[in-house]
Amino acid sequence: MSAKITRRNFLKLTGAGAAAAVVLTGCGPAQRGVRRQPYYAMPEFAKLGESTYYATTCRECPAGCGIIMRTMEGRAIKAEGNPQHPVSQGKICSRGLTAVQGLYNPDRITGPVRRLQRGEAGVEPLASWDEAVSVVTGALQNAGGSAFLMGLAPDHLFDLVSEISQAVGAPAPVRYSAEAMYDGRDVLLAAMQNRFGRAVYPYFDIANADFVVTFGGDFLGQWLSPVSYGRAYGAFRRSGPFKMRGYMIAIEPRMSVTSGAADEWIAVPPGSEGLIAQVIAGQSDPAAAAETTGIAVSVIQRLADLWQQAQRPLAIVGGSALSHANGLAIAEAVLALNEGRVNQEGGMYLTPGSPLAAENGEEAAQPGGAFSAVQNLIDRMNAGQVQALFIHGVNPIFDLPPAMGFAEALANVPLVISFASFPDETALQSDYVLPDHTGLESFGYQTNLPGTPLAVVSAMQPVVAPFYNTRATADVLIAAAQQAGANIPYNDEVAFIQARVNTLMGQGGSVDAADETTFWSVFLQQGGWWASEIQADEGSEPAAAGGEPAGSAAAQPVQPPDENTFHLITYPTQFGDGSGANRPWLQETPNPMTTVTWNSWVEINPETARRLGIANNDMVRITSEVGSIEAPAYLYPAIRPDTVAIPFGQGHTALGRYAEGRGVNPLTILQPQVADTGGLVHGDTLVTLEPTGRKRPLARLESIEGVYGDH
Repeated sequence: MSAKITRRNFLKLTGAGAAAAVVLTGCGPAQRGVRRQPYYAMPEFAKLGESTYYATTCRECPAGCGIIMRTMEGRAIKAEGNPQHPVSQGKICSRGLTAVQGLYNPDRITGPVRRLQRGEAGVEPLASWDEAVSVVTGALQNAGGSAFLMGLAPDHLFDLVSEISQAVGAPAPVRYSAEAMYDGRDVLLAAMQNRFGRAVYPYFDIANADFVVTFGGDFLGQWLSPVSYGRAYGAFRRSGPFKMRGYMIAIEPRMSVTSGAADEWIAVPPGSEGLIAQVIAGQSDPAAAAETTGIAVSVIQRLADLWQQAQRPLAIVGGSALSHANGLAIAEAVLALNEGRVNQEGGMYLTPGSPLAAENGEEAAQPGGAFSAVQNLIDRMNAGQVQALFIHGVNPIFDLPPAMGFAEALANVPLVISFASFPDETALQSDYVLPDHTGLESFGYQTNLPGTPLAVVSAMQPVVAPFYNTRATADVLIAAAQQAGANIPYNDEVAFIQARVNTLMGQGGSVDAADETTFWSVFLQQGGWWASEIQADEGSEPAAAGGEPAGSAAAQPVQPPDENTFHLITYPTQFGDGSGANRPWLQETPNPMTTVTWNSWVEINPETARRLGIANNDMVRITSEVGSIEAPAYLYPAIRPDTVAIPFGQGHTALGRYAEGRGVNPLTILQPQVADTGGLVHGDTLVTLEPTGRKRPLARLESIEGVYGDH
C-alpha cells in the first residue's frame, strides 16, 4: 500500500456528524480511498445511525423459519430468529445468517440477459424488462409446449404458477430439490399415507419425549427443519425437578451430527434399519436381526427393553434410512412404533397442510419433491414435447445425477428461461436469465412447514430495496400471462399474496383484524399467521391404514459383492441443495464431524484405509458403475468398515467465485433408480476405492496429525 490509514486518521476522516458513507479501497492515499455518499433521501421511518427491524421468513431452505432482520440506513445488517414464530422461536441456523451474503454477493446476476451461446459466459443485456416479459409471453402462448420446474420455496410462487398453468392450459408445475431427496420427503409422505391414511409430514415432539430412537433422521444436521428440532432437542436434554434428562439412541451406518450427540450409536448396515424397528415392535427375533446386521443380540435386546420401559418413547425416521430401494418398508416399520402416541405430547403429530389450500378450493397437499415427476419431464423433453422450460429455485444440472440425462434432454428444448439470481450451472445452459429478487428483497409466503404441528403461513417481505435491476418472478409471470390472454385477476405479486392470505381473516389465530388493510399490516409485522393451537380435527389419532409393515422388505440391505466394494453414503451439509456454496461464511464453517472447510473429502474407516494402503489426505479415486471422482481421504472411525461417505454441496462448475472449482459432486457417480414412491434412490450405490498416489492436504481445524493420531 502507498499509505496506511491508522485508527486515529480513520476517526478524523469519519468524525462525528459527518453525513457521509466511507468506502476504503485496497491501496492508495487516504483521500483517494474515501468516497462520500450523503444519504439524501432518508425514509421517514428511519433515522441516521438507528436500526430498523423487519419480520420476514428465511429463504435459505424450505423450512420456513421466521427471522427478524436488522437494517440500518437501507442496508441489511444481521438476521436473528423471530421469537414469536412457531418454527424458529427466536433461533436461527448458520444458513440463515448468511442471507446477507446472498443479497450482497458480488456474483449476482444484475439484470435480464440473453445468453449468446448455451454453456458459455457471454451474454447481452435485454433492453428492458418489457422485452423480458415479451419473451415469456411468447412462450406461454404455446402453453401446451411449456413446462415449469421449481424448487420447494417459495410456496406462494408455486401456488401462482399452478394457477397460471391452469389458466393458459400448460401442464402443472414440477417441484424438485436435492434437499427433498436427502430428507426422504417422498418416502416419508408415502409411509404416512400407508400407516395413517394421510400424506402429511410427521412432527416428532422430541422436547416432551423421554426416550428417542432415531433411524437415519439427522435432525441436528440438515433434515426437514433443523432449527425447530435443534431447539426441541435442547428441551429434551434439559432436566429439572419434574423432568428427567431424555435418553437418545441413533441407528445409522455413519455417525452424523445427531448420532454424535446421542447417548449411543448403533452402526447398522445401510438398509437394515427397519429390521431393528421390527425387533422393538416384537415382530422379529433379535437373533435373526443380529445375524443380518452384525449387531450383538444383547445390544438389540437392550434397545427393545429400553423402549418398553420408557413412558414416552419416540421413534424418528428419515434421511439415510429412506435412501434405499426398501426405504418405504423401513419408514413404515419405524413409524408403526409411534402408533398409540399420535397427536400426544412426546409423540408424533400429524402436521396440517397449507391453511390457504382449503380456503382456495385446493387439496392441502404437502410437496415431497418426488423424482418421478422430474423423470416424466425428462422423458417429455427427450420426446420434443417441451418447447419452453421455465426454471426457478432449483439447479437440476448440479443437483440431479448426470446419469439421469437432464443435461442431454435440455438440449432438445428450444427455449430455456432461468429465473436464477446467481450464475449457477443451469443458468449457464439457459437462453435467457431473468433474475428474481433474493429472499431479502422479496414478498411471499411459505406454508408447508414440517417443523411445527400448527397451521402456519410464514410471511416474507422485503427488508431492503432491490439492490440491482431484478424483478419478482411472480410479477413477470403475471404480466406475461395477462398479455397471453389468460384470466389472471391480479395486478402484481402483492395483490396475489393479499388475495390468498386475506382468506385467513375471521379464522382467529395469531392475526385477527376487522379489515384487510389492518390484517395485512399485522401479518407482515408479526412475520405471518399461525393457529393458536393444534386444530381440533388433528386431535384424534386416525386409524392405521397400512396394517402390519412388510417384514422381509424392511430387512434386506444391498450387500457388497466382496470386501473391496463399499456402500456409498452421500449426505447434505450446510450448503443445503448446493446453493449455499457461494457463501464464504458457509465455506469457512467447519464441518461439525470432521472440521474440514472449503473442500470435499471421502470418509473411510481407519481399518479399511490401512487394508487399502490409504492415509489421511491421500487422493482416492471412487468408482461406481456410472463414473468416478477423486477426493482426499479422511480417516473417520465413526463409519462402518464396509461403508464410505462423501458430503454433498461442493463440486460446482459455476455459481460464482466462492463455489467454483472446489471439491466434487458425489451425485455424478450415483446409479439412478426411481423407487416405488416416485423418489430417487441414492443409498444403494456401491463403489470401489483406489489410491492415486497423490496427496492433497485438507484445510481443517484439527491438528496436523488429526485427532486420531494418523499422519
